[in-house]
Amino acid sequence: MSITTERPTGQHTALLRFATAGSVDDGKSTLVGRLLHDSKSVLADQLEAVEAASRRRGQTGPDLALLTDGLRAEREQGITIDVAYRYFATPRRRFILADTPGHVQYTRNMVTGASTADLAVVLVDARNGVLEQTRRHAAVAALLRVPHVVLAVNKMDLVGYDEAVFARIAEEFTAYATRLGLDAVVAVPLSALVGDNVVEPSTRMDWYAGPTLLEHLETVHTAPDPAGVPARLPVQYVIRPQHGEFRDYRGYAGRLASGELRTGDTVTVLPSGRTGTVCGIDALGTVTDRAAAGQSVTVRLAEDLDISRGDLLVADPPPRLTRDVEATVCHLHERPLREGDKVLVKHTTRTVRAVVREIRRRIDIDTLDGHRADEGLSVNDIGHIVLRTAEPLALDAYTDNRTTGSFLLVDPADGTTRTAGMAGVLLERRPQDD
Repeated sequence: MSITTERPTGQHTALLRFATAGSVDDGKSTLVGRLLHDSKSVLADQLEAVEAASRRRGQTGPDLALLTDGLRAEREQGITIDVAYRYFATPRRRFILADTPGHVQYTRNMVTGASTADLAVVLVDARNGVLEQTRRHAAVAALLRVPHVVLAVNKMDLVGYDEAVFARIAEEFTAYATRLGLDAVVAVPLSALVGDNVVEPSTRMDWYAGPTLLEHLETVHTAPDPAGVPARLPVQYVIRPQHGEFRDYRGYAGRLASGELRTGDTVTVLPSGRTGTVCGIDALGTVTDRAAAGQSVTVRLAEDLDISRGDLLVADPPPRLTRDVEATVCHLHERPLREGDKVLVKHTTRTVRAVVREIRRRIDIDTLDGHRADEGLSVNDIGHIVLRTAEPLALDAYTDNRTTGSFLLVDPADGTTRTAGMAGVLLERRPQDD
């Protein structure tokens, strides 16, 4: 386990997706507001409205939490908003922030926000330290294999900027994170209310030599090496005009989930197992000889193969074709998930029928011990299950590919999403280092 203690260097202009999570009253709204305000990502009229509202409340300065309280109020009025997204940018990077609710009953919402995140910011109140909900947030980040985690120890101004308080919280959190398999945590002491170490370095904590929160967000390296990840293209749509000059055109459109595809590459079509050669790639109406992960493209093959929506074009090594799926899941629905339940499995662009063959155990987030789940999995529960599908699925291990290793369980009767699953992932207690 390592904690960053030096300021980062380097320029990064790529997009960073990150999620924030914290227990109730840890100051997450204020932190998000401070981050947007001090990075100059708040429009003038928004700031004026916040200042006016703060004056009406008798406050001498702007309450930056009001920049996010509107959506929270909507939740309290019964309007369903799972995750609030913020878009902002600095000269060094563009950001999409998924602001997730803090209540324990909204753990499922953190799963939504963190499922595509490159980084998770877990907020802790310096006065309260690591709570059960803190451990739950860390466990969800580990389950979803979020590559980077920041421990933001907030409200340091209320503990006299005491280095010992910060060190104790960082040590406790990182010990738990190590058991989860989170091997690198960046811990930042800050005060969102005052602005210490959020965007600007604090003059009150000269004992801390690490990056501010924004510095770390701007410089953390998240882009995977496309050369080291096999190409995966879920087919979303088959383009085949029936008339005109393009009547002989046949392309397979989708978003490249991982790796690279080049003209001349050999690909396998799953689940059929047939192979073909890439003879052309079209991206945004332009012919190109290369496509990278994240691009929406249309791929043409030299061979006339039977390919339809739901098929997967893959480069070697291919994922495993299976009808028996072992996975860790987070149950999202109020109705429990039980053995024998019939479900639909939505995997990339493919949907197949399945039955829950076994619920092996439910995971205690506090201890990471497994327990019997005779009554099934309730909402927000995390557990290990086995599915039997009617047709084979081409599943990578979630640890290798977060897109082709994940799936959703959908109710076949009404189409509601019941469960989020990660193939091949086992969230287990890991021995602590000696």
